[in-house]
Amino acid sequence: MTLEERCKKYLDITKEALTLVKVSPPKESFLTGAANDFIDMCKNYLKDATYFYDKGDFENSLAASSYAYAWLDAGVRLGILSASGDYKRFTQYS
Repeated sequence: MTLEERCKKYLDITKEALTLVKVSPPKESFLTGAANDFIDMCKNYLKDATYFYDKGDFENSLAASSYAYAWLDAGVRLGILSASGDYKRFTQYS
């Protein structure tokens, strides 16, 4: 698999994961703001990853998409984001 193909794969995986997660805490909770911050960070890194991909800068695209996904994964692990029971895509508790 070429670096470009790998970048495309990770961009697609991250975009899909972003559609799956939901904010877990109740609207009134302080943690709702933190959950929204995690989602915003994912979106920002995903935007960067797409920008780098479009420029042909595949190394930075892959790095940015990895950071984007990590924000979602961390949010699910912390419990502030829900993966709707789909822990195939996210880190599981041991």
